[in-house]
Amino acid sequence: MTARVAQYTLDVSDLDRMARFWSAALGYTVSQGDDGNAKLYPPPGRPGPTVWLQGSGTPKRGKNRLHLDLVADEGQTAEVERLIGLGARRADVGQTGAEGFVVLVDPEDNEFCVLDGPPR
Repeated sequence: MTARVAQYTLDVSDLDRMARFWSAALGYTVSQGDDGNAKLYPPPGRPGPTVWLQGSGTPKRGKNRLHLDLVADEGQTAEVERLIGLGARRADVGQTGAEGFVVLVDPEDNEFCVLDGPPR
């Protein structure tokens, strides 16, 4: 018996802002109720976990112990620039520049990486 990743959950302070960012970043659709949470769904026919944005009302503290690694359809450089245009920022977590990934943070400073290709 094994487990699989079904959903990625992220605590957020500004639900609307984070739903806009992550839905645009991933190409997911948003289902947002009035309970302070939102669920993001991948496009039909594209496998992937859902994303649960859980309104927490508290700011992030410290470095994430778990983060997303994204792979772009159109190349790493273009994807990094697109994500920065959506509100991401570059982050320095001690990388050397030879890793094959770029570290970014979302609008609430949650780290994630953009890989230069499929995970090796």
